Amino acid sequence: MNTRSPRATERGFDTAHFRQALSQFATGVTVITTRLADGSFRGLTASSFNSVSLDPPLVLWSLGARANSLPIFSGNSHYVINVLAAGQEELALRFSRRGEDPFAGVDYLLSRTGQPILKGAVAWFECHNRSRYPEGDHVIFVGEVEECEVEPQPALLFHGGRFGVTP
Repeated sequence: MNTRSPRATERGFDTAHFRQALSQFATGVTVITTRLADGSFRGLTASSFNSVSLDPPLVLWSLGARANSLPIFSGNSHYVINVLAAGQEELALRFSRRGEDPFAGVDYLLSRTGQPILKGAVAWFECHNRSRYPEGDHVIFVGEVEECEVEPQPALLFHGGRFGVTP
């Protein structure tokens, strides 16, 4: 089955304008975490998170096709999507930086498969790395949720290039 549509008409905007338009959509802020075969942890901040299906329970997130962490997340069988809470802006920033261990001094638990779950998150989803789809300049990851937990509290949002919180 062909799932591609014919090419869209010529664009009437540039990348900067497109990015500005996208920034007007408020998103939640997540940190995706995983454990490597050597026992070390990796994680990254992502706002591209969405539900896909209730049955089976599927979620998606995306990662830049040139990201250094792409081979790590493509190759691991499991990862955890941690939905950050209000007040966890520093965690979001910490996991978006290169060159330092973002887990240093961070409180976390281990999931049943040994994946790091960040303490204080609004919710977390432990996912089997079900499939990946290269599309444009990103790779879309679809995870099948094997475990999840909720801690009702205000969530951290990102809108217009700034952090905010849910009411």
